[in-house]
Amino acid sequence: MAPAVDPAVRFESVSYAYGQRPAVSDVTLTIPRGGFAAVIGPNGGGKTTLLKLALGLLKPSRGTVEVLGTTPQAARSRIGYMPQRAQIDPLFPAPVGDVVLAGRIGPAAAAYTRSDREAATAAAERVGLGELRRTPFSALSGGQRQRALIARALVADPELLLLDEPTANLDVAMENDLYDLLASLSGTLTIVLVSHDLGFVSPIADTVVCVKETVTVHPTCELTGEAIRTTYGREVLAVRHDRDARGHGGER
Repeated sequence: MAPAVDPAVRFESVSYAYGQRPAVSDVTLTIPRGGFAAVIGPNGGGKTTLLKLALGLLKPSRGTVEVLGTTPQAARSRIGYMPQRAQIDPLFPAPVGDVVLAGRIGPAAAAYTRSDREAATAAAERVGLGELRRTPFSALSGGQRQRALIARALVADPELLLLDEPTANLDVAMENDLYDLLASLSGTLTIVLVSHDLGFVSPIADTVVCVKETVTVHPTCELTGEAIRTTYGREVLAVRHDRDARGHGGER
């Protein structure tokens, strides 16, 4: 008998609509603690909606969402979130350390403590920006900015990290660099990453969630070849749509 899964995120028959337009329908999904899930699908398919439901920013019209053993609202302080479009002007003259420190802002406004500042320093070092804490955010490369925003999501020491298209608008080298960072974090917390890439995901993902209003979870298989290495700069995984996660043939 297979061991019981300890879920970090669990959706049970979840549906949500924007007005009369369904966003996700009848989603049942479990992401285990310590896992790395890549969420892929077309634009408008419901990927960001799933993250917002997990955060408690949206309430399902049907079904239940459980995060870290409780409701999304109760778990929110244990979740790190990097939105698809961070509300930071890239030209805003704030140093990296202050951008990261903003992740310690709680529901009640208060002055930052020494503990907050130490946590911000540790988070910046964790993503490889320790020596750039005093550098203006505007002076960073695209990949470094994404690292700073991930550090902001990590600064509260979350158990679950939700990333909405963190590699969007990055070139292949920067994307590879960011995946290396996520690989170093994998296993220390649960990671759910929404990707704009419909066909391939980093080998560090152990679950691939395909979203187009409904959700299917597929196994992956290794894909090698000079053409793929040239395009992606690393070995990648292809999503196998011929078999579902339980080994049954065909799409589900």
